[in-house]
Amino acid sequence: MTTNRFWTPLIILLVVIIAVGGIFAWSQYQDSQAAEISLTSNLTEERLPNEIYIGGAVTNPGFYPLRGDNRIEALVQAAGGTGISAEFKTFKLHIDEVGEESSPQKINLNRAEIWLLEALPGIGEERAKAIITYRREQGPFHTAKELLKVPGVGIGTFEGIKYLVTVAD
Repeated sequence: MTTNRFWTPLIILLVVIIAVGGIFAWSQYQDSQAAEISLTSNLTEERLPNEIYIGGAVTNPGFYPLRGDNRIEALVQAAGGTGISAEFKTFKLHIDEVGEESSPQKINLNRAEIWLLEALPGIGEERAKAIITYRREQGPFHTAKELLKVPGVGIGTFEGIKYLVTVAD
């Protein structure tokens, strides 16, 4: 009878711990929910912008083509998908006012593939390869000015692209 008194509270305690743990785990799990964008009568297909800026926790932030039938998921995938730190609780949509200027898309020197680096003014195939080789051998860029250490990239080339590149992790 003494062992029964010991095991009964222990079993009850274990059941309670498992139940509380299960409830906590269930409350932390959030199934992804579809997001829907509806166009109002004053914003029609003809008035949609040609591009949309996708930023935040995506792999390649920048401007991407926009059509009326696009889904948020497809737009995020066009931007290279999300990083580990992405949180899907909020999305921001910014519509420029008349005369408001948008800044150009910046290319991340630490993540850009060769074809994207080649698209920069003054950077061809050889310089793009040199940038990737430098990145692989020296590690990630810490500043954009570090491009001057890459063979073939001089001050003239750097001045032409310094506002088009970034060194985000």
